[in-house]
Amino acid sequence: MTHHLANSILFQDDAIISKTLVKNSGGTITLFAFDKGQALSEHTTPFEAFFFVVEGSAKVTINKVDHLVNTGEYILLPANLPHAVLAESKVKFLLTMIKQL
Repeated sequence: MTHHLANSILFQDDAIISKTLVKNSGGTITLFAFDKGQALSEHTTPFEAFFFVVEGSAKVTINKVDHLVNTGEYILLPANLPHAVLAESKVKFLLTMIKQL
């Protein structure tokens, strides 16, 4: 069965919505929808993550360095480095957290 990522989650005003697509011992794949201006504050995780923008744009700050990530682009979030996310527009992104290979 196939799925269309952008249609798999809806925006909500002034909110962050998440939908876990895969969760197992190797990691997680989660789809997010952020309304414009919504943010995740700076934090660290012990795992690497693949951040892929499905729709819109987000400012991803990694270790105090800002990166604008737009539709169709991705950035790698290194383990144990502080990072944060700010929705520059309404944005949907796929976050793949890799716990073990």
